[in-house]
Amino acid sequence: MSTAFVKEGDGALDPLPDLPLSPHANFVTPRGLAALQSRLRARQADLATLKARPDRLDKLPEAAAERDIRYLEARLRTAIVSDPAALPLTEVAFGLRVTVSDGTNETSYEITGEDEADAPLHRIAPQSPLARALIGARVGDEVLWRKPSGPVTLTIVKIAHADPQP
Repeated sequence: MSTAFVKEGDGALDPLPDLPLSPHANFVTPRGLAALQSRLRARQADLATLKARPDRLDKLPEAAAERDIRYLEARLRTAIVSDPAALPLTEVAFGLRVTVSDGTNETSYEITGEDEADAPLHRIAPQSPLARALIGARVGDEVLWRKPSGPVTLTIVKIAHADPQP
């Protein structure tokens, strides 16, 4: 067999490319900060477990854990903690929960940091089209949400503090 296409080396993998970091300011709620810290500790523990394996022929899981750790450390370094508990409930802002009506149904959304955003939990990032439409609105205001399927008018029904628990 020819060795022309075999990479010689020490068996180590080149580091995986870093995960992309958002160009936006990294606002986080206290809950979001705690979640990032927890994710970092979990990935560090995963990496320690992977490095303790007796058979370490497959280095890809270690490289992935190291990449994830770099990402989480970068997100924690740039985190700007905003505690919504101190905010007045006069207008929609980062960290608050807003209930809206489309004329038929009412839905509540929470504006959170990008790493905390979770569509099934109705947690949206401040850069999302919906959050941009809602931020600054007051109870009774109508806002236009520009969806890909067409614009939707929403009425602000209620503004509240979000549950601080996950």
